[in-house]
Amino acid sequence: MGRAQKRRVSDETLPSPTPDQQTTPKVPPGTPESQKPEPKRPSIIKSSLIFSGLTLVSRFMGLARDLVITARLGASQTIAADAYYTALSFPNLFRRIFAEGAFAAAFVPAYSRKLAADGERSADELATDGMAALAAATIVLTVLCMLTMPWLMFVINPGYADEPDKFRLAWMLTIVTMPYLPCMAITALLSGVLNARGRFILSGAAPTVLNAAMLVAVIPVKDPVAAAWAASFGVLGAGFVQAGLLWWGARKSGAILRLTLPRLTPDVKALILLAIPGAIAASATQINIFISGMLASQMTGARSWLNVADRLYQLPLGMVGVAIGVALLPRLSQALGKGDAKDAQESTDLAIVASLALALPAAAGMMAVPHYLIDGLFTRGAFTAFDAEQTALALFHYGWGTPAFILARVLSPVFFARQDTKAPMRFALISVAINIVLGLALFHWIGFQGIAAATAVASWFNVGQMVFALHRSGDYRPSKQAWGKIARLAIASAILGALLVYAGLNRAWIEAPLAGIHFLGLGAKEIGILSLFLVASAVYPVLVLGTGGMTLAEIKGLVRRRRA
Repeated sequence: MGRAQKRRVSDETLPSPTPDQQTTPKVPPGTPESQKPEPKRPSIIKSSLIFSGLTLVSRFMGLARDLVITARLGASQTIAADAYYTALSFPNLFRRIFAEGAFAAAFVPAYSRKLAADGERSADELATDGMAALAAATIVLTVLCMLTMPWLMFVINPGYADEPDKFRLAWMLTIVTMPYLPCMAITALLSGVLNARGRFILSGAAPTVLNAAMLVAVIPVKDPVAAAWAASFGVLGAGFVQAGLLWWGARKSGAILRLTLPRLTPDVKALILLAIPGAIAASATQINIFISGMLASQMTGARSWLNVADRLYQLPLGMVGVAIGVALLPRLSQALGKGDAKDAQESTDLAIVASLALALPAAAGMMAVPHYLIDGLFTRGAFTAFDAEQTALALFHYGWGTPAFILARVLSPVFFARQDTKAPMRFALISVAINIVLGLALFHWIGFQGIAAATAVASWFNVGQMVFALHRSGDYRPSKQAWGKIARLAIASAILGALLVYAGLNRAWIEAPLAGIHFLGLGAKEIGILSLFLVASAVYPVLVLGTGGMTLAEIKGLVRRRRA
């Protein structure tokens, strides 16, 4: 099948690129530069809305998955929960690094430049060689980890050593989940290919496969240990399906990729040199959370409590921070490549304001009613009222750290688009060091919730370093208009938080009319918390408009397609 025919198949199979997604318009060979049409740059908000919408579906499926898993596994009452979350956390660390970090930092700009400057064939050669090198590296890492897992578990979770049954179950389940790493790394690279070509649908939808596979695996199982095994094998199967789905999608988009042995070409070497510091830089939050898990292993149930709290703040992080970061990077790369400083400034301002417009109310909710959230959603089955109380302590601290988690995702592309991965890496390492020292101190001072507080402090410190470095270099300074909008959004979110605190204090009044109601397995407390946040979702836009955080015209403008 010829290239033209493949392109026709692609256009019929997947949605055609919108005008603002097509970044490399076709022109006759030999056309003078002055006569070439201006490339149409992707709208950050349009692209991120596509990604966010699909991520929203995935995150809510993930929430449903965790509701089922926590009911089956519990937290402090069984060995299965801590062992399972350990098995999930280790490959998940690398998943977030590769899927949302290194290749967003290094591969997308390199592939985009190749695509624009040298054409599709050269760009696809880079993708083929990069995929081969990445697959080889992650397979070697996976095999080494699987072979050494019983000893590695002493490092990952030293607190489990006093509980032989939990320790053994943890390393056995981690061996099952580790092959998810190379599958996810390949998926990440293929997502980069699709995103650089203006295709966000499959890369945004891929995580849904994981949540669906785990739900299907866990729902029929009642025993906690058996459910942990089922969920772990669900992770493994989902990895292969995700990689296959993205391979199909990349081929259908017109990318000509091949399976080949790894070659250390000059382009691959350059990619590796950018990707290694970029991976560390973009993954400071995840490394901090992983370290938090190591500390939490000292207390039975603590890892499970942190994981449940992690699920709730990952909802806005995935919807907002990751989505806007994914959309911002190719836009900034194109603007800087053309020397368009004005577009780069406006794009970054827009990304920061839009991300905080959703991050700040999410933080307000988690800080205002943490126990109401956890108890309303998770307390059932083996997950007890005590587990809900402990989890709420962690969620409160993750709440005030959420804007920092999201801003780190949005600010990182500002460095990466300029091919600067070393400065963010340096900031990330400092952040990790602060998290370790502060986490140890707070853990022994106020208990396990100090781990979450340390992670939040370290993340804010990471963001502070980024802002200071960008300001000092002159690469980016928020405009006065952006600062004004951020202040007004903060006021709107504070008012929302105060209203939620009042609602939490009157929880009994909210749930009383719902007593005896059961709908799709939901009772008064579940319907009550969902209704509260539906009302909050309606009130917040009114507060934003009232404080001037955004005007109605600006909100409408965010979702319109924008041409360069």
